[in-house]
Parts: sequence; C-alpha cells; structure tokens
Amino acid sequence: MTGIVLRSSGGVYEVETAEGVHEALLRGRLKLESRVGDRVVVGDRVEIEAATPGPAWTIEHVDERHSALVRRAPGKAPKAKVIVANLHRVVVVFASADPEPHLRMLDRFLVLAESSDLDAVVVANKIDLLGQAAARARFHVYEEIGYRVVFTSAKTGLGVGELREILCEGISTLTGPSGVGKSSLLNAVQPGLGLRVSAVSERVRKGRHTTVTAELIHLECGGYVADTPGLREIGLWGVDLDELGLYFPEFEPYLGHCRYRNSCTHSHEPGCSVRAAAERGEIAESRFDSYLRLVHGDDLDGA
Repeated sequence: MTGIVLRSSGGVYEVETAEGVHEALLRGRLKLESRVGDRVVVGDRVEIEAATPGPAWTIEHVDERHSALVRRAPGKAPKAKVIVANLHRVVVVFASADPEPHLRMLDRFLVLAESSDLDAVVVANKIDLLGQAAARARFHVYEEIGYRVVFTSAKTGLGVGELREILCEGISTLTGPSGVGKSSLLNAVQPGLGLRVSAVSERVRKGRHTTVTAELIHLECGGYVADTPGLREIGLWGVDLDELGLYFPEFEPYLGHCRYRNSCTHSHEPGCSVRAAAERGEIAESRFDSYLRLVHGDDLDGA
C-alpha cells in the first residue's frame, strides 16, 4: 500500500494512504541503507505492509525523492539533514515587524531553496503592524529580483486568500524564523486547524518555538504543507564557493563576464563583472553584502 509520511516520532511514522492514516515502523533492512540526511522524512513516498501477526504496519520501501530541502545539521560534524522530501516549493515567512525582519537571514533561506532547485515564495506577514506601503518598501528588493512576495496579516486576513491559492497545489514547506506567525497563517488558511501559537519573547524579541518537529498537513483544498520548526540558523549544505553566485538570481546576467571567468568569487578579483554591477547599483547593496558574508563566513562547510 502506497502512502506519504506525515510525521514521525521516536521511530514511529504516520503514513497517509487512500485507506486512512497508519502508524508504521521502518523495516530492519531499511535501517541499514545509506541515505542522505535521514532514511525516512516527512514527505517521503513509501510502501507499507501490515505486519502479521498483530495490528502494526511496516515501511517496506521508500521511493526515490524527486526533490528535498536539505540543510547542514546542527553541530560541528559535517552532516546533511533533510527537512522535507518531494517538495514543489519553499514558502519563506518573515514578519514585517515584531520581530524585525533579518533580511540577511531571508537571503540565506532563499539560497537554501535555490541550491535545492526549488521555487521560492516570500511571505511578509504582520503587515498590520507596519502598514502595507512600509512593508512593501522593506521587501521591494525581492520583488525586483523576481521572487513572488505575498503580503499578509493573519490578524486581519489580508493576503490569506492568495497564500491559500499557493498552498493548495502540491507540497509546500512553510519555513522561516520563530515568532513570524507561520502557525497563525496556517490557522487562517484553514480555520479550525488549531495549530499552537506563541507570542514573541519580550526579552530578545525572538519568537519561541511552537512547532517542534516537521509535520505534513493535508489541507482540505488538496495541497500539503510541511510546517517546520522555526530555524535560528541556516546551515547550507552542498554549496561550493564557486557555485554560490548561481543561487543569487540577479547575478545571472553578469556571470561568465568576469576577467577570471572560471574562478572569480566576485569578492576581490579585478575585472569582476558582478562586483562592478553592484557598484553601479544594478545589484542591491543588501543582497551583495549577504553574498559576501556567505563567501567569507563558515556556512559553506559540509559541501
């Protein structure tokens, strides 16, 4: 019987099939297989069979993933962690205010999506706290690049219909920092969902985690949404320094025109077409700064 993994806990997987949701254990031989990140994650398509004797089910086979959102696992050891499998898009949620948007962090989420070859949508939530004009000014650079930006307020309902339309197709992951209103938005997209919502910590103005582990939610409209834990850090996995510019879409017209075409890091080399474009204002200063911080930072380990 074929199904999709909705969530897991303690080695027990909830698998949705045409006949309903079953709890299943991973078959012994599958535990020995080598697989990037995790053997079975939310979004995996699996084959399950009823174990005999008894009511338990076992996962007999895991289908090949057609896509995956992969990040570097926390800790010093270089290790991949698959957050969600078989995605169609990444929906990155940031607050317009409270907490203040950390746009360099947003840039890293977008690199994470681009490097996983996934479409990305930016959601600017809580615009009721700032006003639509001010919110648009904060996120305008992403619209100029070509990303779809949806302006929402879980409180007033503004933009919720547009977000619902996006989430009703295929599998999306709703990700972003803690406290930006991801669970509130999902509750607005599908009233009655009842996801737990937490306030923003007054001491550090950072959201407290309300989602502890990733889980796949089957919406009434037909789509699936992976509700993921709020991420305080985004460790990039499998991104080489010489490939990083490929994951900034606005660099594309200038790539291949640098003096050192095959080895330019766009950070210090003479005759760099990308850096020249940034100096002319054709690439946003904030985005180029994010790129340079990644180039000189330690987020590229584990490639």
